[in-house]
Amino acid sequence: MRRALRGRRGAAAGGARGGAAAAAGGGGGARRGFAAAAGAGAAPAAGKKGGGKQKPPPAAPESTLEELRAVRVGKAEGLRAAGGEPYQYRFERTATAAELQAAHAGLEPGASAEGCEPVAVAGRVVARRVFGKLAFVTVRDSSGDVQLQFEKRLLPAPSAGEEAGAGGGAGDAAGGGPGGASDASPAGEANRGALGGCFADLKAYVDVGDFLGAVGGMRKTDKGEVTVQVAAFGLLTKSLRPLPDKWGGLADVEKRYRQRYVDMIVTPGVRDVFRKRSKVLQALREELEARDYVEAETPVLEASAGGAEARPFLTHHNALGRGLSLRIATELHLKRMVVGGFERVYELGRVFRNEGISTRHNPEFTSLETYQAFADYTDMLELTEHLVRACALKVLPAACDLGAVPYQGARLDLQRPFRRATMRDLVREATAEDFGPGGGPPGETLEEARARAVARLRGMGDEVAGQAWRAEQAPSKGHLLVEVFEAAVERGLEQPTFVLEHPVETSPLSKPHRSVPGVTERFELFIAGRELANAFSELTDPVEQRGRLEAQVAEHSRRAGQSGAEEAEYDVTVDEDFLAALEYGMPPTAGMGLGVDRLVMLLTDSASIRDVIPFPLLKS
Repeated sequence: MRRALRGRRGAAAGGARGGAAAAAGGGGGARRGFAAAAGAGAAPAAGKKGGGKQKPPPAAPESTLEELRAVRVGKAEGLRAAGGEPYQYRFERTATAAELQAAHAGLEPGASAEGCEPVAVAGRVVARRVFGKLAFVTVRDSSGDVQLQFEKRLLPAPSAGEEAGAGGGAGDAAGGGPGGASDASPAGEANRGALGGCFADLKAYVDVGDFLGAVGGMRKTDKGEVTVQVAAFGLLTKSLRPLPDKWGGLADVEKRYRQRYVDMIVTPGVRDVFRKRSKVLQALREELEARDYVEAETPVLEASAGGAEARPFLTHHNALGRGLSLRIATELHLKRMVVGGFERVYELGRVFRNEGISTRHNPEFTSLETYQAFADYTDMLELTEHLVRACALKVLPAACDLGAVPYQGARLDLQRPFRRATMRDLVREATAEDFGPGGGPPGETLEEARARAVARLRGMGDEVAGQAWRAEQAPSKGHLLVEVFEAAVERGLEQPTFVLEHPVETSPLSKPHRSVPGVTERFELFIAGRELANAFSELTDPVEQRGRLEAQVAEHSRRAGQSGAEEAEYDVTVDEDFLAALEYGMPPTAGMGLGVDRLVMLLTDSASIRDVIPFPLLKS
């Protein structure tokens, strides 16, 4: 078989030149009809033109995954035994699929690109159609799809006896074996070791899912499809598992998340979501660095989780012999950096909370936290709105109207200034009751306020009434206001809204409001009924900060003492080192945290947080 490989070199060189000439002349195969080759599945092809509306092929007896895998393993072993290599080292492309589509879009149907060098293209096979001495293969790279046309007469001739034995050892050169044939053009010479397949190899050894490299001239078929007229090709990677068929796709949503790599291959739009996620991260960094913020990296492992109220993941460091937790926020270390002299600092990082999983919550998520010295929460109002709008401009199509951004059937207005309202006023609008500081009848006790809240929530429909039990357990009037807000108001905040003046009891790291008793200088941004950002004028008084953290620890201990409470499974302690840092003095500072995953959901019209995290955590 090695002699056969070497014997093909001259034929391939001549065939490549003939292929380029045939491409220039147009070739006749493009006028023939398209039909599915026996046994050849296909993944959905992006932007496929022509061909009319197809019907699914009739159902055939299904082979098991093990049987299909065994066949493909046999093909890979056959190539290797014949001197080829089904897993190549590299392939030098001259253009991506999208570049080829753009460069040759102006060709007339049936015309060839005259006078241009042959191109080298590579990608995953997502469609394969073979009939007689002609075949069409669609390959997909990160930019899109492009069609390859194979004609037996333009490819290297098989050695004696190979045509008849195409099901056996005929594919030796397709893997680019020693001395494999190649096109004589610069693109072909650059990939000499990876080229050398004949038409029989294509039929017998190339499956949907494989990676293929090809060299040839450019043409447009009679049906208007930009196409590479292949003069030389080779198998770059043999896929051992078949892709889902083009008709059914990957329909199981749970399987899409578990096998995201397959989801990215076969489900239209999935890779685009993650490209947009990357653009969001890029936009956040660009905007902050343009404002002289410095990016920091703070510890993921902490002696005591702080900066938020959340259940942490616990672990143990063997060498140090001590228990540690994964961070639930980046806040306290970033504030230490402000104490140390960094006046504008931020971190884009992973945060971990050992809590529930839903369409809005994943135990591992990405947050942005920013801190700015000599500023207060009004500065964060401006920064937050600017960042959301900047990300929208970076990600959304140029034609998209920022005043009517589509999200799950609604139209969100990101253009005009975001609404600003206090939590107290929003609750009063929704319930016609006042649960703010000093609200309600004179002398009303906490128990009476709870009863009033529960009665009002139970009269507002089943969805709201189902949250009334939380109001019954509120440990303070400040907590009660928050519970009523979350039950009766939060889901209705569809348009961007800054919710101002949160209670002191639920804001242990925020400065008290300078003119309104009982609340803090804090806001949360809500869009599409979910919290997107949280910010406040940071508490810089170390004595008051100690008192609030000690009260938080005491409340945790109280809850931990209740039967079956999850708080009993982990400890909350006062971070003495953080308090020591504050005692050295922190300048007036404002801070903001933004949920990156939720922002990506908003800008990609994704219903679930799992849709915007490449590999979300799932049940076993």
